Amino acid sequence: MTFDAQKIQVGDALPVLQLAPISRTTLALFAGASGDHNPIHIDIDFAKKAGMKDVFAHGMLSMAYLARALAQWVPQRRILSYGVRFAAITQLGDRVQCSGRVVEKLIHKGRPCARVELTAAKASGDVTLAGDALVALD
Repeated sequence: MTFDAQKIQVGDALPVLQLAPISRTTLALFAGASGDHNPIHIDIDFAKKAGMKDVFAHGMLSMAYLARALAQWVPQRRILSYGVRFAAITQLGDRVQCSGRVVEKLIHKGRPCARVELTAAKASGDVTLAGDALVALD
């Protein structure tokens, strides 16, 4: 769906963004790009000592994927706010799917806007990240 601010309606869905399975390479690249070198995400021995079965994805990686899905739908300059709540851990091998839906049209600070609910979920359907964004329609 191409973004057309004049045609946006409550119930409209963003195109789904399906990502490749989370790999150790993904985690290493994200650690380097973000500067987040927390060993729980890249060092299996550290993760096991912390009681985990293996390393797991940075929460901010899923947040970045969700922002990517939003920015592929709407021009970035129209995104007025974006926030998320972390709900579950994304494990190695999980496939993250990002989706969203327009849930409200409103006037915010004198501007027509749409509130979009956003979700990142595993292939199992378990939600790992839930959030929303406010998008300008003018």
